[in-house]
Amino acid sequence: MVSLPEKKILIVEDEYNIARFLQLELEHEGYEVGLSQDGREGLEKASSAYFDLMILDVMLPSLNGVEVLRRLRQKSDMPVIMLTAKDEMNDKILGLDIGADDYITKPFAIEELLARIRVIFKRVDNYNLNKPENSSLLRIKGLNLDIDKHKVTYKEKNIDLTKREFELLKYMMQNKNLVITREMILAKVWGYEYMGDTNVVDVYIRYLRSKIDDQFNIKLIHTIRGVGYQIKDE
Repeated sequence: MVSLPEKKILIVEDEYNIARFLQLELEHEGYEVGLSQDGREGLEKASSAYFDLMILDVMLPSLNGVEVLRRLRQKSDMPVIMLTAKDEMNDKILGLDIGADDYITKPFAIEELLARIRVIFKRVDNYNLNKPENSSLLRIKGLNLDIDKHKVTYKEKNIDLTKREFELLKYMMQNKNLVITREMILAKVWGYEYMGDTNVVDVYIRYLRSKIDDQFNIKLIHTIRGVGYQIKDE
């Protein structure tokens, strides 16, 4: 059994027996597994929590797999393996064209899927290993954010953030000392298609403050009244 507890895989598959089978096999291999049987729910899970890879069925209720992938690629480069019951070249080409990393047709041998997952993780790990040292590391006042490892620490103490909280903090750290409006944050973190209330930014700023400023008794995130927010690195 391969021990890879740090790798998290999201299965988006509406056929319960297949999803459960994949979950058991992947957990046996040492992966942490999340499940969704609905396209819209799967997209939300992928947006609100961190996963290293998604196994995505094409035929899904609520939102089909192609549309899930299309929307996911607007904000994430998470590796995706698509599953389908159709053995048609056009479906494979479409999936790969819009950003799928691999494609496998049902029925398939579990050994083949596991091998494809290992190939993707090996490729990603090799890419990260060969990047310039610390090229993905942001640092401000003892707070470290590692983009590639999706990890945040303050003076070596881990800070557990959701995917949205992580993306918000990353954007603010990348633009340190600049005043960022709520509209700018919505466009970059939630996406230009977001049509909800800008108050959601205030909610997530409170989440970050509770986990960083309040937890470690530092003043990192500043409110610029009537404008937006700022992370200062003085």
